[in-house]
Amino acid sequence: MNFNSYDTEGFYDELFLADGSPREKFRRLVDRINSLPEGDFERRQRAAERNLMHMGITFNVYGDDRGQEKILPFDLVPRLVTAEEWEWIDRGLRQRIHALNLFIDDIYHDRKIIKDGVIPEDIILSAQGFRQQCIGLNPPQGVWCHVTGTDLVRDSDGQIYVLEDNLRVPSGVSYVLQNRAVLKQTFPRVFRGLGVRQVADYPGRLLAMLADVAPPDCERLQVAVVTPGPFNSAYFEHSFLAQQMGVELVEGRDLVVENDTVYMRTTAGLERVHVIYRRIDDDFLDPRVFRPDSLLGVPGIMGAYRKNRVTLVNAPGTGVADDKVIYAYVPQIIRYYLGEDIVIPNVPTYMCWDEQQRQHVLANIERLVVKPANESGGYGLLIGPHASAREHEEFRRRVRANSRNYIAQTTLSLSRVPTVVDGRFEGRHVDLRPFILCGRKIFVLPGGLTRVALRKGSLVVNSSQGGGSKDTWVLASAKAGAAA
Repeated sequence: MNFNSYDTEGFYDELFLADGSPREKFRRLVDRINSLPEGDFERRQRAAERNLMHMGITFNVYGDDRGQEKILPFDLVPRLVTAEEWEWIDRGLRQRIHALNLFIDDIYHDRKIIKDGVIPEDIILSAQGFRQQCIGLNPPQGVWCHVTGTDLVRDSDGQIYVLEDNLRVPSGVSYVLQNRAVLKQTFPRVFRGLGVRQVADYPGRLLAMLADVAPPDCERLQVAVVTPGPFNSAYFEHSFLAQQMGVELVEGRDLVVENDTVYMRTTAGLERVHVIYRRIDDDFLDPRVFRPDSLLGVPGIMGAYRKNRVTLVNAPGTGVADDKVIYAYVPQIIRYYLGEDIVIPNVPTYMCWDEQQRQHVLANIERLVVKPANESGGYGLLIGPHASAREHEEFRRRVRANSRNYIAQTTLSLSRVPTVVDGRFEGRHVDLRPFILCGRKIFVLPGGLTRVALRKGSLVVNSSQGGGSKDTWVLASAKAGAAA
């Protein structure tokens, strides 16, 4: 298997130029794959898949009666990012997270951005992720979104855009770490020659960030990862991160609150917990404050949090900035709080609550992507150019009935990366989810989870919709890529 017959088909390809020649800084990878003996690449692909299976790297698909647990499809051709481009991405993501933290803190305190007329109040208060119960909360260091997964896409002209923000309980970093472990074993010489930046230190950096935001009376740090349990779609990741950090993985029933202090039940008795990396949604955190029927949370934990006796990561209420209508305002948010223009632009977005923009969407729905404000996983959206006339009309009805709940975006021609399909290389559309940690400082993991739309022509990359993943290699320097 080699790239001799690979066809970019007129799309922006991240490994090859339009004339079929490899991009110069990535030529070493192309030459290495082309030089492999017949059948060797396929053998390495099968070996990588066996390794992933033995590692237990799985996810669950809710409602799939063919068996819940699946191996995430993985492709051996890595995605490469130059040092120069990554420096720009890193700068843009730091800017975005800094501004969003300031925005969330403002929304739950003085609401200056509303008073100054930048965002309408009813847009904030009607956001599904806004939590009245979080008004007046003061997270340590003023940090609300400690762990963020921001989705990036590249259009046909090479421009990178932010597609959406994931600030509540973003998942996928475990696949980044395990994909890297497999690729380093598969192409060790190319990996070293290109000077790829490491990602293996993420668990250590995550633990250091959790220590940064511990309560002030913390003497001997005790961190716990709280999971809904083994039936959650990301349970592998919860257990993997807890194991990598050397901390306890617990469920809500393993914790108890006494005198506004959170304790973990152990064989030696109760032990205080200072920081909780929670992987359960706001609504299920505390039945005394949010949903009273929740069996996943811990009664009284919000009282302990409000009194700064425990830190919750991410902070409750961050979901207000996950709302896709709020996303459309991020350029204004950055300008308001930082006095800067946005570095990484948003995808051009229409807000359907605005009458003029709504009329444009209704008239041009065949050419747009229409998204509900709070869905995730690739569900509930319309990709206009690929939809039927009946689907167009159904979404017109939905937009008219609940215009606050919908945005529309320009349909991008997402970039592609060579992918193994039926024993040959074919281009498939990709996005990228870098992970950002925010404590006393902001750290952007170099690379992230490249998700692949495995179905030909599909733009939906989510694993729940049949997507796969690739390792993402960020070159350490311009010299490394050129000299390798």
